[in-house]
Amino acid sequence: MQKIAWMTDIHLNFLKRPEVVAFCRDVAGMNPDAVLLGGDIGDARTIKTYLEIFQDVLDCPIYFLLGNHDFYHGSIAEVREQIKKLSTGSRLLHWLPEVGIVPLAEKTCLLGCESWADGRLGDYAKSKVMLNDYFLIDELTGLDSRDRLKRLKSLADDAAAGLSEILPKALDRFQTVILLTHVPPFTEACRYQGQKTSAEWLPHFSCKAAGDVIMKHMSNYPNREMLVLCGHTHDAFQIRIRTNVEVRVGGAVYGMPRIQGLLNMMVS
Repeated sequence: MQKIAWMTDIHLNFLKRPEVVAFCRDVAGMNPDAVLLGGDIGDARTIKTYLEIFQDVLDCPIYFLLGNHDFYHGSIAEVREQIKKLSTGSRLLHWLPEVGIVPLAEKTCLLGCESWADGRLGDYAKSKVMLNDYFLIDELTGLDSRDRLKRLKSLADDAAAGLSEILPKALDRFQTVILLTHVPPFTEACRYQGQKTSAEWLPHFSCKAAGDVIMKHMSNYPNREMLVLCGHTHDAFQIRIRTNVEVRVGGAVYGMPRIQGLLNMMVS
């Protein structure tokens, strides 16, 4: 039996370094065979340091992707380049957008999609919500509402295109696909404090582009299963979108990182 620890939105930049090390040791104490980090690990100034701490403390593969907070106080392009170099030179760190399909067991694989809230769900035109993303990420600052929407759609579409290319290849080979992503890909999976996300907030909390890709390909493979692991909204929630697609959203509180759960699977 293989044991995989899943975390998302741990926001380690709200902790002091000894607390970060202690958290990583708590994770190591669970003796996982692998660790999944679903984004919002830190910010642009700290993400490399936190991944290196995970690498130093744990002795198992660490599969990760980046969330919107991981680019705060920096540039998306520059952070991605930094992370690519880090993971390329590491034995344990695996940046999912670069590694592609990861076999976890005979019939189960892992994929990653760095999704973005793309403004397509809810009512973006009437929304007055201004996330910190729009002030703290270089590529999103100084844009008016229309240009910001174009940029968000472009980021989401790029991620969705990568998923659309790799997902059918994974479904051809494996019975079950675990998809690690950051932003919930469906309206039904977006909740906050136990309530359905409003039309004003939904554009900033959901990625329709990724959801459309999932629905298209899972419709083509009705006998395959997908488990989507995401976060972003900080509200723990679980829902079955269709008979072969389940979504689990991780809960989070700033300054209180936690393990969302352990996935157990037979190796063969």
